[in-house]
Amino acid sequence: MEIFDYDNVLLLPRKCRVESRSECDAGVELGGRKFRIPVVPANMKTVVDVPICTWMAQNGYFYVMHRFDLDNVQFVKDMHAQGAYASISLGVKKPDYDTVDRLAAAGLVPEYITIDIAHGHADSVKNMIAYLKDKLPAAFVIAGNVGTPEAIIDLENWGADATKVGIGPGKVCITKMKTGFGTGGWQLSALKWCARVATKPIIADGGIREHGDIAKSVRFGATMVMIGSMLAGHEESPGATVKVDGKLFKEYYGSASDFNKGEYKHVEGKRILEPVKGKLADTLREMEEDVQSSISYAGGKKLMDIRKVNYVILGGDNAGEHLLM
Repeated sequence: MEIFDYDNVLLLPRKCRVESRSECDAGVELGGRKFRIPVVPANMKTVVDVPICTWMAQNGYFYVMHRFDLDNVQFVKDMHAQGAYASISLGVKKPDYDTVDRLAAAGLVPEYITIDIAHGHADSVKNMIAYLKDKLPAAFVIAGNVGTPEAIIDLENWGADATKVGIGPGKVCITKMKTGFGTGGWQLSALKWCARVATKPIIADGGIREHGDIAKSVRFGATMVMIGSMLAGHEESPGATVKVDGKLFKEYYGSASDFNKGEYKHVEGKRILEPVKGKLADTLREMEEDVQSSISYAGGKKLMDIRKVNYVILGGDNAGEHLLM
């Protein structure tokens, strides 16, 4: 098995088939909806909030609202009142089951539900998927996080409509230091490994540091890419603004950090400061343009054409050209 990550893989260009990169369609379909780009902001308190999620839904982007200190039932009601789709996160504990019951009782069906726990290859996730399929069968269920083919096979067999791949590769995740487990440092090849057995969409979660990593994720099997740090630190971002040596930063912390939990117990996340980057809409537009450029380099016109290109691994035991056979 090849072991590599984003920083030591490059995709190889094919003959360009478009006059202008703007002709390329960076859009992707997930759960019966078409979105402008294959990017979703991480469902974290310092990345998304209600205004950001509302704006994204109204402007053609996919979002997943976080699950912390939030009334999911009211959120779904409010999104539907605005004619927008609802995409929520749930855990696997009793309050989460209560939320499902309240949604069902109110006749509210979120279009997307993400079961969001650190180690998603678990009976607790199996039970929640079954409960959702019974109570809210029309919802598109994303389950994770996982990092092995065995987990992908199980989650799909349990009824997940999509899986989320990534155990601790994020910028504010310290899982590999705290536990010795995870996909940190080899997230891209873990994605490739998982995609070989997947029959449903994969959302690659974590480890994205550059816009080009979006195209690399698609090449190795992702339908969508979840991004945290690069989509944190904007003017609209919900993290607190901090001034250091005259420069503005926004706080960004992991969902398993003590900052989010409110206690130092089973901590696998940390807090960092991200430089304020300007407006989120500008970053998303630039991401779309860069993905369009990636498609043009792939010799394609639509997003999934990126999957047809060859690649090289730079350095290490797997160095060399890797051709599609």
